Amino acid sequence: MADTASHLPWHLRGNWAPLLEERTASGLQVEGTIPPELNGTYIRTGPNPKSGRSPHWFLGDGMVHGIRLRNGKAEWHRNRFVQTPNITDPVERPPNAPRELGRGTANTHIALHGKQILCLNEASWPWLIDQDLNTLGMQNYGGALGCSMTAHPKVCPETGELLAFSYFGFKPPFLHYIRIGADGQLKQLEGIEIPNMVMMHDFSITRHHVIFMDLPLVFKPELLASGMPYKFDASAGARLGVMPRNGTGRDVRWFPIDPCYVFHTVNSYEDGNRIIMHVSKMASAFGADSNDYTNVARLWRWTIDLHAGTVSQNQIDDSPGDFGRVNESRVGLKARYGYLMSLAGEGNSEEPVYGPQLFKYDLRDGSRMTHELGRNVRGGEPVFAPAGTGEDEGWVMTICHDEASGKSKFVIIDSQNFSTPPVATIHLPERVPYGAHGSWIPLQH
Repeated sequence: MADTASHLPWHLRGNWAPLLEERTASGLQVEGTIPPELNGTYIRTGPNPKSGRSPHWFLGDGMVHGIRLRNGKAEWHRNRFVQTPNITDPVERPPNAPRELGRGTANTHIALHGKQILCLNEASWPWLIDQDLNTLGMQNYGGALGCSMTAHPKVCPETGELLAFSYFGFKPPFLHYIRIGADGQLKQLEGIEIPNMVMMHDFSITRHHVIFMDLPLVFKPELLASGMPYKFDASAGARLGVMPRNGTGRDVRWFPIDPCYVFHTVNSYEDGNRIIMHVSKMASAFGADSNDYTNVARLWRWTIDLHAGTVSQNQIDDSPGDFGRVNESRVGLKARYGYLMSLAGEGNSEEPVYGPQLFKYDLRDGSRMTHELGRNVRGGEPVFAPAGTGEDEGWVMTICHDEASGKSKFVIIDSQNFSTPPVATIHLPERVPYGAHGSWIPLQH
């Protein structure tokens, strides 16, 4: 039962409250028909403090939730703590203690690279799990990775490379570029000088470039005791850095933009001498403090003109939305369709409010299709699972939660009939707390 004590912070109340037990359930109730070609595991992670307490939502221990689908059946749902030292050997550490890259939380994203399933958190090394949610160990690429790794790496669908970065370091250079080959070996670790340590949660790639976002959510040492020592400071300026994928720090070209913040990009691609980026942009982040979610994101298009040295910005939609994804086969390439989760509660500083719709955008013209999740239902990140060669030939899936009944469910939506009811709804035996990001992992992996 969720702890609803009014004195607790929002991330420990209601359906944000952590689960303290690991369970496995089979014989799940299913409405509709699970597509038989969906043979794999949907895996999502999120902050879930094992102690029941944490100073900030971003800092909870990673708990993965998995739903196994095979031959039109929902075989099981289970939840497991990622077995980092924070779980197996917990220690009290002051906020200003040196960061241990091998500790981490693995609480932000799940990514598949080759046959490895990475559990990611931007302040530490990745952790590896299998499709049964067993923890396999830490991944620092044989000791070659000397820094943390972003929770939002990109896997190039053409080369198989995993491209990533790290912003988590308290001395220059404040940014590192990471390139992992399709063979799972570290190929490049490149220091890039930027003026400040900023929270750089995501970045983007194209066929030939990577794009860094140096935005003014700036590290403030005096806020260390809060657990989340970042504050929006427009005076620090904002800019986009474009670098060849095999380039060096000297090759980065910086393009100034108006101060803003982006937690998540949707996708980017090259169009002649231009780079087209779709992002969920907010005017600023963290408001009064790191627990203030007054501002919400909306879908924007940035056009970087490499010849003119300029960036033009166009808002695509006025409906708040974030957690954008595309078909993974189109990452860094021209994608027609993007999928976002709606956001609600604009102006609400109490908690980030996941909305009751999922959005499918035609990124060519900005038109939007909406999938209604239902009254009192809050959604989650829309994950695309392919079922053919067409870009939107497949299924969109997410875990969502009914605030009225206190129950959670997993929905599977036909992407080509996006506004119609789910083709299948899998009712989960216990609530699943609101989480972060996940992926669809086919069984052959």
